[in-house]
Amino acid sequence: MNELVWIFVSAVLVNNFTLSYFLGLCPFLGVTSRLQTAFRLGLANIFVMLITSVCAFALNTWVLPFAPYLRLISFIIVIASAVQFVEMAIKKLSPELFRALGIFLPLITTNCAILGLALFTTNKGYGFVEGIVFALGAGIGVTLALVLLAGLREETKYRSVPSLIEGTALNLFIAGVLSMAFMGFAGLFST
Repeated sequence: MNELVWIFVSAVLVNNFTLSYFLGLCPFLGVTSRLQTAFRLGLANIFVMLITSVCAFALNTWVLPFAPYLRLISFIIVIASAVQFVEMAIKKLSPELFRALGIFLPLITTNCAILGLALFTTNKGYGFVEGIVFALGAGIGVTLALVLLAGLREETKYRSVPSLIEGTALNLFIAGVLSMAFMGFAGLFST
């Protein structure tokens, strides 16, 4: 149980996919202009990461030992299928969210954080439960990064910001400061 807690905390804070590994930067910088949209995209990411983790475990256990050369392509097929399912569900259940997410929803398919999850789970040799905990922690970590940047971007709309750093420059500066803050967690969990 203690190992599962470490895996979870590590994935959320210490090894945050977006702020430590710099994976998934496209939706991080593109969708985080509104807090509500960022949170919902984070939930979609969590769902796709959980499905990817389950499928990666199944593939690693029953298929890939016999055909290891299919690892990358099989992970990409699983991710694309899961994202297609999420896209259809969101389109049906919440058309306004579907329009708000725009191109960034299908871009989860090519989100390197999702593929990174499948590869990290494989490389670390996680079993089913460890993989689920890792996926949940990684998804919450990505959602946390999205929500933090969205909240800070909404705050800067109402502040006077020098014209030199308005827009993209300010967003990259905020993302850099968030990344440095999350890198500070690395020293807390070393053994």
